[in-house]
Amino acid sequence: MSQQIRALVVDDSQAMRRSIMYALQRLTDVVCIEAQDGVEGLKKLATQGRFDLVMTDINMPLMDGLKLIHHIRQTEDHRAVPIVVVTTEGATADRERAMALGATAYLVKPVQARVVLDTVKELLKLG
Repeated sequence: MSQQIRALVVDDSQAMRRSIMYALQRLTDVVCIEAQDGVEGLKKLATQGRFDLVMTDINMPLMDGLKLIHHIRQTEDHRAVPIVVVTTEGATADRERAMALGATAYLVKPVQARVVLDTVKELLKLG
């Protein structure tokens, strides 16, 4: 039996969270936890145990995705968790900034479910 994969999906757009979760749930045994901004995302990381993956937008109220990445990389518990940025920000500078802060992958919206799946499978080393 495969191990359950716990994914945190952080985006201020409920439609986008649903779209990402729908794509992730095509993988076997994935549990998605939602957060609508970086502040809520950090709270869930701190209180809901182990996560195997974080999917985050950049542009969000209260705390943006770049600050969220920075905070995640400062914590011992989640320092190594793969972080996939899914954003409308397509500029090279935005990508470089996110990667420099510790993002593992960077996808520009609109993104196909297949691309999300392929990226996640590669990061989590799934067959």
